Amino acid sequence: MAVATRIKPQELFTPAEWAPLSARSRWKGVALVAHAWAVIVAAGAVFVLWPNPLTYILAVMLIGARQLGLAILMHEAAHGGLHPDLKVNDWVGQWLCAAPTGASLASYRPYHLTHHKFAQQAEDPDLILSAPFPTTRKSLRRKIVRDLTGQTFFKQRFGPLMAKLKGRADGQPAGSVFAGEAARQRPFLLWNLGLLVVLSAAGLWWAWLALWIVPMATWFPLVTRLRNIAEHALVAKDEPDPFRHARTTQASWIERALIAPYYVNFHAEHHLFMHMPCWNLPKAHRLLVAKGLTGNMLTAPGYLSVLKAASGKAPA
Repeated sequence: MAVATRIKPQELFTPAEWAPLSARSRWKGVALVAHAWAVIVAAGAVFVLWPNPLTYILAVMLIGARQLGLAILMHEAAHGGLHPDLKVNDWVGQWLCAAPTGASLASYRPYHLTHHKFAQQAEDPDLILSAPFPTTRKSLRRKIVRDLTGQTFFKQRFGPLMAKLKGRADGQPAGSVFAGEAARQRPFLLWNLGLLVVLSAAGLWWAWLALWIVPMATWFPLVTRLRNIAEHALVAKDEPDPFRHARTTQASWIERALIAPYYVNFHAEHHLFMHMPCWNLPKAHRLLVAKGLTGNMLTAPGYLSVLKAASGKAPA
């Protein structure tokens, strides 16, 4: 069982350079979480105040992207990067990032650290996400349609329940299966119930569905897919060079707003320095460029270029 090749940061940076890059902050991670929620509220408020098709589409895209942002910040918490106090880090990561989108920090952390340990190796649990690429443009379009029409959301959210119902033992009541799934999903259900109660008290009960569930069922799955493709699609299996375990994608401000929030596009740097706080990844990238160390790094000039390459397989 071979682990992914790693490189020590001290081989690339001086102690004076590495110390600020690796330092935790008591406020920056929490501020990013607050920013994600502020964007969600502001995008929803714009549609409530000026309801029309354009503001609704914009709200769905912005909110869906910030739901991805919450998932990214849960990922940051999995690395202990949101706050130097692990209890604060885990509470913020679970209750303000993971639970609202139906994830679990406790389940995600060991899974994700295994991904880092075996990046692009046979034991990498995320290898299945990059394995289908390259694919055809027709296949990618089908995936995008499934994302935007809620099919991906339904499969991910209700697939486990349907499988348990189908596979339950003879005589086992369906109610016990529903009860077990409700217990597993309790943080997500509590968050959504609370959100519905607050919005209903404000006379905006419909906003829970239109401005929270619809983005979660459409734009969030799509940008999650695009992020996964950009990070690891077309990355060689068993790659020995740690600079090529993942891809860094240059992102415009529009891409950062709608596809790649909170520095997630600097994924090659994240795999090189997996415990570096995400807000320091751009600085690390600039230092590596200045040192002439990025010549072999796997990079892309933008998300569209990655999608074109990932969907470049000729039809059968």
